[in-house]
Amino acid sequence: MVKVNILVTSDIHGNVLPIHYGSNEYSEVGLAKISTIIKREKRENKHTILIDNGDLIQGTPLTYHFARYLNHKMNPMIKLLNELSYDAAIVGNHEFNYGMKILNQAVEESHFPWLSANIIHAGTGNPYFGKPYIIKQFEEGLKVAILGITTHYIPNWESPENIKDLTFQDALQTAKDWVQHIREKETPNVLIVSYHGGFECDPATGEATEALTGENQGYRICHEIEGIDVLITGHQHRRLAGEINGVSIVQPGFNGQALGKVAVTLTKEKDEWSITDKKASLLELAEGEADASCLDLIQEYETQTQQWLDQPIGKVYGDMTISDPLKARLKDHALVEFINQVQMEAAHTDISNTALFNNELKGFKNKITMRDIVSNYIYPNTLTVIRITGQDIKDALERSADYFTINNGEISVSPSFSTPKPQHYNYDMWEGIDYILDLSKPVGNRVIKLKKNGLDIDLTAEYDVVMNNYRAAGGGDYHMFKDKPVIKEISLDMSEILANYILERGKIEASVNENWKVIW
Repeated sequence: MVKVNILVTSDIHGNVLPIHYGSNEYSEVGLAKISTIIKREKRENKHTILIDNGDLIQGTPLTYHFARYLNHKMNPMIKLLNELSYDAAIVGNHEFNYGMKILNQAVEESHFPWLSANIIHAGTGNPYFGKPYIIKQFEEGLKVAILGITTHYIPNWESPENIKDLTFQDALQTAKDWVQHIREKETPNVLIVSYHGGFECDPATGEATEALTGENQGYRICHEIEGIDVLITGHQHRRLAGEINGVSIVQPGFNGQALGKVAVTLTKEKDEWSITDKKASLLELAEGEADASCLDLIQEYETQTQQWLDQPIGKVYGDMTISDPLKARLKDHALVEFINQVQMEAAHTDISNTALFNNELKGFKNKITMRDIVSNYIYPNTLTVIRITGQDIKDALERSADYFTINNGEISVSPSFSTPKPQHYNYDMWEGIDYILDLSKPVGNRVIKLKKNGLDIDLTAEYDVVMNNYRAAGGGDYHMFKDKPVIKEISLDMSEILANYILERGKIEASVNENWKVIW
C-alpha cells in the first residue's frame, strides 16, 4: 500500500509575506506560511506531488513593483516555487495581466513545466506553453498524470495585446479529449486534472449558481468526463474539499489562505496498482512565523517594494480626505468621484458606480503614495461593463438607499448593512447620472430624482455602466445586475488602474460636481 499526497496552491496572487500591504499589519495569508506546511508534508511522505493551479504572478504590490521596475531580475514568485520544488504550474487568467514578456520570462525561469492544454499557439496549433500534461513516476512503478487546463473565458477579460497569437479552446472539450488520450496512451494509476476554473453549479445539488457562460465548468468536468481521479480547481477563490461523482475535488481559497491536499491510497495486486481510498482536505496555515528561507529569497524585492510604497507617486490639489465616512456617503465626495472618473476612462463609458469599502478609509492627502492606493482600494476587484436598463439603475439606487435608516431624526446605517457584519461595500455611489435619495420615503420608493444630461432617465432604455466585477455579478444582493450582457471586462486590478492613472498625470484635482445627494 502506498499513499500519494497531492498538495495544491491556487490563486496565490503574489502573496508571500503574511501582511496587508496597505498597513503592513499581520494577515493570516501567504506562501511563506504555506511553505511551512509543504515542507512538513514532504518530510512525512516521499510520494508527494506539488502543483500550483494558477494566478500566481500577479496581485500584490510586490508583483506589481517587480513587473514595472525589476523585471530584469528573476521573478520572485518563480524563485519561491523553484525553491519548494513544485512539480507543475497551471496558467491562470491573471498570468497575462503584465503582458506576455513577463509571463514568458516566468515560464523560462521555472524549474518545472507550465501546463495548459487548451491555450493554443494560433500559428502552430500546438499548446502554447509546451506540454499539455506530464507524467510523474515513483520508484514502485506508480504513474501519476497531471493535465493542465485553463478557463477559456480569458478573451472576455484580457487586453487583446496581452493574448495575441493565442487561441483559447473550450476547457471541457479539451479536457475530455486529453483525458481519453492519457488513459489510452499512458495508462496512469492516478489521473489529475488541474483546472484554473471553478464550479458553475452547486457541488451538492447540481443547481446552476451562475450564468452558464463557460467561464467555470468544473461540475460538468466531474460528470461528463470518464477517467478523472482528482480535479483541482481555483479561480473562484472558494474553499472546497470533497467529492463530486466519484472525483475528489479541492479548491484552497486565495492569497495563500490554506493548502489543498488530496491523499490517494493505492494497493498493489498482481503487479497492478489500484486506488482504494481518496480524501480531499484543506490544511490550515501553521501557527508561528513564516518560513524564513522564503523571506530571505525575496528580501531584496520586498525591501524595494516597501520603499516604493512610501514614495509619492502624485499629488492632490484640493481635499480628497475622508474625515466622516457616513457624511461621505450622504453627498458627492471627491474621492468617490475620482474613482468613478477613473473607472469611466478605463472602460470608455459615461456611467459608473463604486463604493467606500469600509469605515477605515482615510482618502488621499496632498502627497499620494502607492500605499495610499492599496489602503483605500482594499479589494482585488477588476472592472466590468454591463448593459442594463434605466429601471435596473433605479432598482440599484433603491437597493443602496436601503443602507440608511433614521432613528429619532438621526441618520445611521441600517442593521441589514451592519449585522452580523458590516457591509459598507454594498452601498454604491454613481457618476454620470443625477439623482436624489429621500430617506423620508418608504424603502423601495426613495429615488425621487433620476436624470441623465438634464433629462429623466428612460426606464426602458439601455445604458452601459462600469462597476467592479463583484457588483456586476449581482454581488451584495444587486440581483438586477445578474446575468446582464457583459460588454467589456478589464482584468487589471483596480488598484493598479488607479496607480497607473496617477503616475501618468502626476497630479489630480479633488473636485465634486454634486450630481447626487441624500436628503431626509
